[in-house]
Amino acid sequence: MVLGGGTAGELVAAGLARAGRGVALVENRLVGGESPYFACVPSKSLLLSARRGETWEMALARRDELTGRRSDDPAVARMAETGVTVLRGAGRVLAPGRIEVDGAEHGFTDLVVCTGSEPVVPAADGLADVPLWTSDEALSVPDLPRRLVILGGGPVGCELAQVYAAFGSQVAVVEESGRLLTAEAPFAGEVLADELRRMGVDLRLGAGLGNVERKDTGLRLWLSDGGTLDADRVLVAAGRRPRVEGLGLEHLGVAVSPGRGLPVDETCRVPSAAGSVWAAGDVTGVARTTHAARYQARVVLSNLLGRRREADYRAIPRVVYTNPTVYSVGVSPTRAAELGIDLRTAGYDLAATARAAVGADERGRVELYADRARGLLVGAAAAGLGAEEWMSEIALAIRAETPLSLLADVVHAFPTYGESVEAPLRELAAVCAAARDESTREEDP
Repeated sequence: MVLGGGTAGELVAAGLARAGRGVALVENRLVGGESPYFACVPSKSLLLSARRGETWEMALARRDELTGRRSDDPAVARMAETGVTVLRGAGRVLAPGRIEVDGAEHGFTDLVVCTGSEPVVPAADGLADVPLWTSDEALSVPDLPRRLVILGGGPVGCELAQVYAAFGSQVAVVEESGRLLTAEAPFAGEVLADELRRMGVDLRLGAGLGNVERKDTGLRLWLSDGGTLDADRVLVAAGRRPRVEGLGLEHLGVAVSPGRGLPVDETCRVPSAAGSVWAAGDVTGVARTTHAARYQARVVLSNLLGRRREADYRAIPRVVYTNPTVYSVGVSPTRAAELGIDLRTAGYDLAATARAAVGADERGRVELYADRARGLLVGAAAAGLGAEEWMSEIALAIRAETPLSLLADVVHAFPTYGESVEAPLRELAAVCAAARDESTREEDP
């Protein structure tokens, strides 16, 4: 029984069915989940339309065609073809081996929870009484607000700010932390902030939302720094939380904490007092991306089929598909401090590459992070045109623990943005080699 028919749920269910297992997939919304209808596909479609200079009407037509006009009939048909039984409705565990889906009871041997996540709405006076969008509405409705205020400067808020600004909306982003993309290297948020300001986006960084009230001409938002913003629509992009409540998992002895992901071990198994319970995707809270959900789903599938596999999250990319793209992988400088890693950083401005001169696009920078003690690359960040493509080798290097000396010897085609990693790699290789020499001298009698 697979509870949740999103990216992870589909992959697990189809894989088990192809292996000859009896599988039911429970979904109370759209089979396929958020990604194809309300997240990755429509947002990237609109961003591409903006870069191409298309009209809003052309962009909507393209978005709606790519999302199948939010019909999951093809996805349901694919599941049926592989032998998966699709159960429409909300599922709730009644007891070990028993689940209810819209009043009907079903039995199961193994349960895989893939219920995803849901938007978090900040607690602010008046916010619940005004027209709100989450990313679901912003990426599915035809409206183009004249004035749009986005609450949150994370990946979703930044992507949608660029989309709506490109098509003529007056956009403001409110981010209380003081900078965009707070989980990533500071330079990445700074590069993106410069680009959004260039597009006319009003960035209110370091200010939180106080309260919201209706006016004859729309909405007025009062901020914690005393400032105000007028809007026709408010878009909440302040993060998401795993969907763990109301599933009846307590009947299996699973510890559920509202707002927190299901605990999973290295095989993506959920500790439980009864039955075989697994989880994949956003509901785990481990890595909230479509590609991370697919990775965890493959781990679950392998283990359910008797082939032990352990998840390794050291090199899961994190990408913001704005223009320029922001790409991060592995340990960030902020996270390194928490982990106690002696991090060494080396960077390079993309403006120094011949590719930037040829393409007349000098925006961006790349930074690489090495663990000085181990002499290995452990993280990286880049902001630049197409970074999601030319940084993939770095993800591989982190995952494979490739020696810095070997990475520094790799030749990149000229002229490409990929050349930008060569100087930082040489610098880090030299720093870590010197650290090893120093350690050797200290050990000598």
